[in-house]
Amino acid sequence: MTAQWTTADIPDQSGRVAVVTGANTGLGYETARALAKRGAAVVLAVRNVAKGEQAAARMTGDVTVQALDLTSLDSVRTAAAALRSRFDRIDLLINNAGVMYTPRQATADGFEMQFGTNHLGHFALTGLLLDRMLPLPGSRVVTVSSTGHRIRAAIHFDDLQWQRSYSRVGAYGQSKLANLMFTYELQRRLASHGTTVALAAHPGVSSTELARNTPAALRLPITWLAPLLTQTPAMGALPTLRAATDPAALGGQYYGPGGRNEVKGHPRLVTSSPQSYDVTLQQRLWTVSESLTGVTFPVPLSV
Repeated sequence: MTAQWTTADIPDQSGRVAVVTGANTGLGYETARALAKRGAAVVLAVRNVAKGEQAAARMTGDVTVQALDLTSLDSVRTAAAALRSRFDRIDLLINNAGVMYTPRQATADGFEMQFGTNHLGHFALTGLLLDRMLPLPGSRVVTVSSTGHRIRAAIHFDDLQWQRSYSRVGAYGQSKLANLMFTYELQRRLASHGTTVALAAHPGVSSTELARNTPAALRLPITWLAPLLTQTPAMGALPTLRAATDPAALGGQYYGPGGRNEVKGHPRLVTSSPQSYDVTLQQRLWTVSESLTGVTFPVPLSV
């Protein structure tokens, strides 16, 4: 195992199909670009098709665009149907897209924006595409979380949509904690199949458009400290790419930057918060997510 894992360590991806959400900019763009460069047929699943096509034009390899708005379950279903009609196999699903610290907003389905986009949209998409992955040994679902899953984070089952009160930071933490709980529960369900695996990753602190909704009081200090505390999107994408392609990676693992406090650096195995490993909470979240999205996975929990 190399101590300084880079894109040079990505094995040949020829013949594989990869779907990357939010791939027109930032971490998603760098993830998609690296996979395409190594031979994968990559689909940029993006809300803005024009921006997706512009991004695809800057990449080399087999790159196409699929409209996907994770804030709408109708859009998620339409995109999944289109992908299923285009591909009889999907080797990699990279659940990368996300929003952070948004003002109080609701998705088209009435979900709190961060929980609805970051967790429920990806939960539904994964469930609708999973049968294209299950027959394929080596197929992987990689969901991008954040160190924010530790900050004021809990699954507020009594008020998942933050209707009684709203905290930008708390809602983001809930959504990123949900990403991890989803990954761990999905891996538990996939284990008996022996083909597809689920992993998670986080980018540390990367300079991307994700931070555009940072509260004003934090914006100036972050701007001053950014050169010291952030890394490029290309570096931030490495944990995702390692989780997606490293032959040694195993289902249920979590990758992040190897530097101090996992802020930046080359990717390595990391651990998430104790709360994220709570099986009872994982299973409760799964049941609620199926109910809210109307999506049932073809991998029931083994008793």
